[in-house]
Amino acid sequence: MATTHWKVRPYVLTGGRTRTRQPLLIHTLVSAPSYDAVFAASLLPETRSLYENAREVKSVAELSACSGMPLGVTRVVVDDLVATDRLVVHVDPYSSPFDFRLLERLRDGLRQLA
Repeated sequence: MATTHWKVRPYVLTGGRTRTRQPLLIHTLVSAPSYDAVFAASLLPETRSLYENAREVKSVAELSACSGMPLGVTRVVVDDLVATDRLVVHVDPYSSPFDFRLLERLRDGLRQLA
């Protein structure tokens, strides 16, 4: 796990906020689909690290670990970047495109075979 030497206090990164505008769970997937290096250069080092790590789709927990920020701070910073259209929140990873009734029938059929 990365160790970070904080240049600023966490409340400076979050503006003292502890809540987000939308639910950001630890498994919520986010990414920076159109990474902007000029924008990244204007960010505080901690926020820049998070933004750079989001170039690939990652969960909020992964971003927290990669950037060395506490989870609560990560959530607020991610929320701010989403609000400015720099990050995108992906669909809930636990939603399924499959018909649950079909899957339940398949499960029940497999149990009968056992």
